[in-house]
Amino acid sequence: MRQYVLIKDTLKGLWKENPVFRQLLGMCPTLAVTNAAVYGLSMGLATAFVLLCSSIIISVFRKVFPYEVRTASFVVIIATFVTIVDLFLKGNFPSISKALGPYIPLIVVNCLILARQEAFASKKPVHRAIADALGMGIGFTAALIALGSIRELLGSGTIFGWRILDLLETGGWFRPWAIMLLPAGAFLTLGTMIGVINMFTHKKNKKQAYRLQKGIGYE
Repeated sequence: MRQYVLIKDTLKGLWKENPVFRQLLGMCPTLAVTNAAVYGLSMGLATAFVLLCSSIIISVFRKVFPYEVRTASFVVIIATFVTIVDLFLKGNFPSISKALGPYIPLIVVNCLILARQEAFASKKPVHRAIADALGMGIGFTAALIALGSIRELLGSGTIFGWRILDLLETGGWFRPWAIMLLPAGAFLTLGTMIGVINMFTHKKNKKQAYRLQKGIGYE
């Protein structure tokens, strides 16, 4: 039973309650840094690390925080791990750190992280907090990679820097869509992806309802 609960806590963040496609959380970095897949991956991993570490600490000490300063305490803990990530990127991946700019420090106020601390980690034991953080972190990272890959492919003809489409100016057939590398491209791509997901979800729900009706009518 315990294993089933942990699996459920993890899987919900991957699809059913995906932070980006379902809950529309963390939209600022989602739209701002996904003009390349590598930036989406970097931001996703940074956010997942902060979410996981802060969830563990907050869950372990959830009964210690006074109610009046609960949110402030959460922010201090989150900011500690954001500082670690920021310094790590600056020291080891300066080009990525420069590209992500202020959006790494802004993880402190990312509504995804604050929401999971308030709604889950501060109320559940540590093993469930870890499962929830892993699921939400992986789901967030996967969404940013998918968004960044589509924008990079259509905007530059590459994914993670690997040439996929032959550009027109080098004798190929593909003319890059410059809009995909701009903020407008992020809105268009994300909106299209959410629309497609909702369409398939709606069709699936209709099929399930139809089968349920047939089963009830048959009985």
